[in-house]
Amino acid sequence: MKQVSVAVGVVKRGAQIFVTLRSADQHQGGKWEFPGGKIEAGETTFDALCRELHEEIGIQVHASAPLVLIEHDYGDKRVCLDVHVVEQFEHEPYGKESQPGKWVSVDALRAEDFPAANVQIIEQLQC
Repeated sequence: MKQVSVAVGVVKRGAQIFVTLRSADQHQGGKWEFPGGKIEAGETTFDALCRELHEEIGIQVHASAPLVLIEHDYGDKRVCLDVHVVEQFEHEPYGKESQPGKWVSVDALRAEDFPAANVQIIEQLQC
C-alpha cells in the first residue's frame, strides 16, 4: 500500500484554529480537518504548506513551526502527516474551494469531528 505524504497547517490566531470541512466525496468526507495537502515530488514540506494553504484557504504563509509527525493507516490508505503551526500569515482564511471553514477555540476541538489521523494533532494542541 502506498503512503501519501501530506503537509498540514494548524492555522492559529491566539487560541483560535481555522478548520475546514472535507467534501462528502473525499476520503474521510464530512469531517472537519486542518487544511493542507499532498507534498509533491521535489517539494519541501514548507513549500507544499505554502502552496496548499494558498490554494485551499487563500492565505500567504510567512513562517511555520513543526508540531508533530503522524503516520496513520486507514486500512485503505496510509498517510504521513507533517503538521506545522502557522501563526505568521497574510489575508483572512476562507474556504477558497467553496468548502465551509471556521475559527474554533482550541478547547472546542472534538476528536470525533475529525479524521482519526488528526486526533493526535488535537491532543498536542490541548495539552
